[in-house]
Amino acid sequence: MVKKVLVATAVGVTVIAAVVAYALRDPSPVGYFTSAAAADRFTGAYRAAMARMPAPDRTVDVRTGYGVVRVYHFAGGADPAAAPLLLLPGRASASPVWADNLPSLLRQRGVYTLDLLGEPGMSVQQRPVATPADHARWLHEVLLALPEPRIHLFGLSFGGWTAMNLAVHHPEKIAGVVLLDPILVFGDLSFDVVLRSIPVAFRWAPRSWRDSFAGWTANDAPVEDEPVARMIEAGLQTYTVKLSAPVRPSDDALRGVTAPVLLLMAGASRMHDSAAAADTARRLLPAATVKVYPAASHAINGEYPDEIAADVAAFLG
Repeated sequence: MVKKVLVATAVGVTVIAAVVAYALRDPSPVGYFTSAAAADRFTGAYRAAMARMPAPDRTVDVRTGYGVVRVYHFAGGADPAAAPLLLLPGRASASPVWADNLPSLLRQRGVYTLDLLGEPGMSVQQRPVATPADHARWLHEVLLALPEPRIHLFGLSFGGWTAMNLAVHHPEKIAGVVLLDPILVFGDLSFDVVLRSIPVAFRWAPRSWRDSFAGWTANDAPVEDEPVARMIEAGLQTYTVKLSAPVRPSDDALRGVTAPVLLLMAGASRMHDSAAAADTARRLLPAATVKVYPAASHAINGEYPDEIAADVAAFLG
């Protein structure tokens, strides 16, 4: 299924693209659509992908010191007082990437999704995000703006890095952290993914190159055409990311994380050595719940939505 494949593509491509863009020193200090027509193209693809999601009961644009962050709330669960989940997507994928996961998660509790600041989506970056502290600060300001006293973070890939980066810098409102095959948290990117990402890290790269890389990152799954895939492809072609690349937290920083952590690693992920990352997590966070899905690729959220929901329910319970 392409929604599984293209998410993995976006992660590898945009991490490398961020490094390339930083090296080339594009004069713009913030991310941007390359033209009005490019923004229109992406917006149309985004709306079509959002149509696959349940209808949010609330849409909020949260102003932070770094820009305006688009947040959606979806009512769910039987206990309105339960701390909600805040879903953080991988790079270039935005809120619609969670279409397969929302039904099972909403049976448990309310859910927020957001579009990462500085990525293609409905959030608008207005100030440089140049350090891990900057990445943490804008998300912390979003949490402060939400009414619930405590919130569970739920991050996929780069979203997993974003969640743990916040837990390192600003744990104040975090009730727990769920990580789906996070990159650059408990291990480095594999040499293969870095090498294979470089040719497709530029907007002018033909789609066939990205499709080939997409299939590789999702362990040779076929690439098909559907709304989430079209949204991601439009974002990769029309938006220039101007964010600092994620930096792996130090061992001491991870040891200092006090929030409960559920780590679900994709055992067959080509992004990193998942078994080694799981071992590192167990060593640095002995109280964490760590599980490896042996056959999962980096597109784990689309491959195992019900199994993930069951593990999340056990963790939250």
